[in-house]
Order: sequence, then C-alpha cells, then structure tokens
Amino acid sequence: MPDVYSNIREVDSAIQERIADILELRAADPQQVEFLDHYLKSLPFAEQSQVLEIGCGTGAVTRSLARCTCISTVAGVDPSTILLNHARLLSQDYENVQFSQADARELPFDAESFDTVVLHTTLCHIPGPEKVLEEAFRVLQKDGLLVIFDGDYASTSFAIGDNDPLEAVARAAVEVIAHDRWIVRKLPGLLRKTGFDVLGSRGYAYSAACDAEYMLTILDRGADALEASGIISASLALALKDEGRLRAEQGNFFGLITYGKLLAKKLS
Repeated sequence: MPDVYSNIREVDSAIQERIADILELRAADPQQVEFLDHYLKSLPFAEQSQVLEIGCGTGAVTRSLARCTCISTVAGVDPSTILLNHARLLSQDYENVQFSQADARELPFDAESFDTVVLHTTLCHIPGPEKVLEEAFRVLQKDGLLVIFDGDYASTSFAIGDNDPLEAVARAAVEVIAHDRWIVRKLPGLLRKTGFDVLGSRGYAYSAACDAEYMLTILDRGADALEASGIISASLALALKDEGRLRAEQGNFFGLITYGKLLAKKLS
C-alpha cells in the first residue's frame, strides 16, 4: 500500500481526520517536543524573520515557530484542506500565522520571499523531493536557511528479539507512512545538487518503552496495512495490535525511529 500522505487530497475524509489526531498526538509526545525545541533553539534566526513551513499539517510546528520572539511571521502550506482547517482552528490565537493550500512542488510565493524554510517530517512523503528543494531554494532570500527534520524510517523497529512478529508490522507500517524511507540518508547529496551549502546535521533517536501511545498508532497502521493487502486475516491483525498493547502494559514494549536534522544555506 502506498504512503497515504503522498496523495493526501485523495484520501477519505475520515482517514484524514484520524491523521490530524495522530499529528497532534505526536506533537505532544515529550520526546518529539524535546527534539523540536532543541533544533529550533539552535537555529540562527535573524530578527524579524519571515518563515515558511512546507507541509504544515495541523500546524503544530507552525505554532512553535510563531512563539519564537525573533520571528515576525510564519506561513504554513499543506495540500490537505482538512488538515489546514485543524491548523487554522488551533492557531486562531496567533496573529503572525497564515495558512495556504499548496503543493510543495509548486509554491504560491514570489522568489526570495522568506528568510527560513522549514520541512518537518514532510519530505519523506513527497514523490519528487528534488522539486520541493528547488522550490525552497527559489523562495529563500540570498543566504537564507533551509531546515529539514525527517524520519529515517528505514530504522523503524518493534523487535525485541529474532523473528519477532511485530517486526513485520513495523515494515508494513513504513510502507504506508513514508514514500521514501531512505530520504534522510539521501539529503546531503540532494541539497548540494540543488545549490545549497550543507552547514550541519544531527541525529535524534525516538524510542518508546514507557510511553508507547504514539508508537502504537504506527503499529496499528502496520497491522491494518497487512490485513488490507490480504497477507494476514482480520483476527491476526487484531492479535498483533493486542500483542503490542500487552507488551506496553507489562513494560516489555520497545519501538524505535531515528530522525535526522539538516541545516543548509542558499548559496548566492
């Protein structure tokens, strides 16, 4: 099954609403909050920065950016009207935020409109990431910064031993949550090819043991994908979900996804 995010506008509205809930659940996860806070604090934002977030979803990262005192305005774009409706509702108290529906490969902004462009867990979902990077380059001002934080979904694992059946669930989940599970590893080359100077990179390991609520949503999607593809029955899919929850209750659950953050500058 393909990554549902890669054609989100064609996805059933009920599924998009569920995705909105998952995005906000992930955004509230303490480790995810720590990752975002760490890399935002490390960014050299200029005073009164104009910032664009591509693939803003429900606007969780957009709201964090809007709270940065050195940022003047934040624009968020996403192809899903349903996710944007959530973003607007959740950001109604922020006067320096605006949202637009747009494809990341064809942005509705003039050249050199922004000081900083942020792609937070976005690029892995988009076929043709080269075009996204070209558009980011176009809308950035001279010496503008591009920040990419994305999942290295090839690292996703639920296994706690050899031949663990939940590892098959992890692999199936990756098929429906990432168009390119290797994108983080390809980024340095893609960025340089587009004309960016890569200033640095950093890895983050997200592991779920004690608090597995978000990771269990990924396990559910993997089990559902295996069932939908006809590989397993509905009863086995339910049993795999139950196994994950039983491990979490007994303190035996473990899930892992690594993330990578790259900072790049637009060369003149």
